[in-house]
Amino acid sequence: MSDGSNFSYGWRDPPSLRRPFLLSVQMTLLRSRKDLLLTVLFLIFIIALTFVPTGFENRIPENSVRCRGEILSVDNSEVQQHGIIRLGTQILTVSLKSGPFKGRCIEATNELIGKLELDKFFCTGDVALVVLSLKDGEIYYANAQDHYRIGIEMILFVCFAVLLVLFGGWTGVKALFSFLFAALMVWKVLIPSFLKGHDPILISSGVVLLLTAAIIFLVGGLSRRGFVAFVGSSLGIAITCFLALFFSRGFHLHGAVKPFSESLLYCGFPDLDLSRIFIASIFMASSGAIMDLAMDVASSLDEVVRKKPDIQFFEILNSGFSVGRAVVGTMTTTLLLAYSSSYVTLLMVFMAQGIPLTNILNITYVAAEILNTVVGSFGLVTVAPFTAIVGAFIYTRTKHPS
Repeated sequence: MSDGSNFSYGWRDPPSLRRPFLLSVQMTLLRSRKDLLLTVLFLIFIIALTFVPTGFENRIPENSVRCRGEILSVDNSEVQQHGIIRLGTQILTVSLKSGPFKGRCIEATNELIGKLELDKFFCTGDVALVVLSLKDGEIYYANAQDHYRIGIEMILFVCFAVLLVLFGGWTGVKALFSFLFAALMVWKVLIPSFLKGHDPILISSGVVLLLTAAIIFLVGGLSRRGFVAFVGSSLGIAITCFLALFFSRGFHLHGAVKPFSESLLYCGFPDLDLSRIFIASIFMASSGAIMDLAMDVASSLDEVVRKKPDIQFFEILNSGFSVGRAVVGTMTTTLLLAYSSSYVTLLMVFMAQGIPLTNILNITYVAAEILNTVVGSFGLVTVAPFTAIVGAFIYTRTKHPS
């Protein structure tokens, strides 16, 4: 027969077992509270950025109105067809569906200049973005600028947001916030700063580091895992920036290689340093993949430490290297496919014309994408060992829970 003391432990854990459990609960509640506070803070940032002016709102003409209009009829009598190319003017009858002139039927034009990548061709029933030019408060000219796509774009984004939240739960909500924050930082901070003449390298470096911290700590939490991923990402991005600066001179590339760069100079910004903007775009383009890889390695190390808290430095370092080797192979191919997909038609033209590979590799556009791909891949290859080394040091020097 057992005594009273043994009987009591049959329904109540001894104090020596309760203390670690209570400590774990307290740490979990503390992390949840910090996580919630951080999420609310970024929600405030997102709302604030939404209403922050870019400083370029005054460049929008005051005597013009943009609205949505339905095409009621189309007159193509002034349109000339030359093979697949159309030239001339479409005369459209449009019923305005929004704006101060909602409900009115007006005549609008659509100029066709013979460029398939720029021209748009309207049919009856299409919905267009109509730009109204005003004089004395009345419409004196209307231009059907393009097909109206905001509705379908919003549906696509809402579907993406719902799927992200349904699959990711609370983490999906935080990922959605980080997505919105990144988009607003690019549109409200990065682009206006470039246009105002600030150094593109410094501005983009600051924005990328801020986005790296925001995304990693918002999704990964204020923890050792998040800190390891952030430091590893920062080191990888720094290497990418240095290589972009170093090799861009040898490639003899300038910023005008990017689409619409020359147009930017002609629309009132002739003093912009297009070359430094081009260099900034190189390490910005790879920063997202670098963050992914750093978080993969940091999360793996965090899981290893949870399963084996007394793990030694070189053991966890080898684990980090193993995970990094597995992920790096697919990530570098991801960059190659992402960059090359933008120029598939250009490569098809080269092959169709029988241009030798030697010539292709020396063409400006191709060389720019090679620089993008290889420098970005170099950052991916280095971020894995950087994260593994940082993680091994942090996890073996600190014993508190993540």
